[in-house]
Amino acid sequence: MTESTEKQTVVERASGLSVEVLESIDASRRSVIEAVRKYVSTLEEETPALVDASLRKSLIDGGLDLADELSKALMDLLRSIMRTASEALSSKPGGTKE
Repeated sequence: MTESTEKQTVVERASGLSVEVLESIDASRRSVIEAVRKYVSTLEEETPALVDASLRKSLIDGGLDLADELSKALMDLLRSIMRTASEALSSKPGGTKE
């Protein structure tokens, strides 16, 4: 009975962790989108229409590339966290796998 209760507790913890990670991913995604939106808006406001359109496009593309790289780094971090958490939750006390 204790083992069953212990497994349920591990499952509940894993489920809660998964929900938290998904919420974190969604919040981070929204933050990246909003940051890019602000960057483009500021660029449009601060660069007069007389500025070469190709320069403006290059600046926007650079900002989008930066946001993309930051998003990839965040996803790699979250994958690493999930992998580590999964390994920790699937191990029995003492470091052995179930």
